Amino acid sequence: MSLNYPIMDPVTSDLLSIVVPLYNEQDNVVLLTKKIHEALPGYQYEIIYVDDFSTDETRKRIDQMQDQSVQLIHLKKNYGQSLALAAGIDVAQGSYIITMDGDLQNDPTDIPMMLEQAVNHGFDLVTGIRQKRQDSWVKTIPSKIANFLVRRVTKLDIKDNGCALKVFDRDIAKDLNLYGEMHRFITLLAFLEGAQIKQVPVKHHARHAGTSKYGLERVFKVIADMMLLLFIRKYFQRPIHLFGIFGVLLMILGGIANIYLLGVKLSGEQIGDRPLLTLAMMLILAGIQLFTIGIVMELLIRTYYESQQKRPYRIKKISKGGQVQ
Repeated sequence: MSLNYPIMDPVTSDLLSIVVPLYNEQDNVVLLTKKIHEALPGYQYEIIYVDDFSTDETRKRIDQMQDQSVQLIHLKKNYGQSLALAAGIDVAQGSYIITMDGDLQNDPTDIPMMLEQAVNHGFDLVTGIRQKRQDSWVKTIPSKIANFLVRRVTKLDIKDNGCALKVFDRDIAKDLNLYGEMHRFITLLAFLEGAQIKQVPVKHHARHAGTSKYGLERVFKVIADMMLLLFIRKYFQRPIHLFGIFGVLLMILGGIANIYLLGVKLSGEQIGDRPLLTLAMMLILAGIQLFTIGIVMELLIRTYYESQQKRPYRIKKISKGGQVQ
């Protein structure tokens, strides 16, 4: 299947908002801006970069471009990708909101094809399936595990939850209410909001510069997030943070120890006086307690923000074309 799509004539005259969270992407942002411009001739669009408190010259490079189509949101501290996306979506004015990563692994030339699906076929969300992924095993293996678990647990057949390149209808995007690290389940959140979803193959490139922010610990975070989703999916969907991750880890360790002891018992040996049995039960109980605490804390945080109409991020300033608005 060829993914060398030609640049299409504009399929909509509506304003597009391209939201890109950034963290230490000083060597990518100028080239990314150029590629977006080249991919969208004839379209009306705004590029919204959300700087998640980068420690390099990312903000400086954006301001130096003095590009009037570029807005830069300066967050007051590092909040993570989900809240950076939330900030960009809140500021976006477009009828269609496009999200993508800032590392040049997503290809902006896929955007017109995805827009055509959204505009002409009425899909609320068009999400990419990365073809021939150009990532190391440190990213691909956790991603495959996470996608498999999400499909099995949620029964939603999304082949690539980790693809950041998505085209949203404005109303769906504005209703997502992203918190913590919920960007991993953004497609599921849109589905639960009633979105009609289309999956399309998209190109994928090796990282142009900088370093990846993902590791094997991502699998444990995905498991914790899914457990919380199952618990409260009839009400609101949001992730567990530190308590949930440790709770899942302790329960896994306790389960492994109990499986080992079961094997010992079946072989005819006594296990009642073994300290490992006590430790295994304590690990499982502690894991359940930590997971429960995590759920309670998440619900309290959500109640705090939504009851007071506060956003879980703080914006320091917004600049356009290098000038503070």
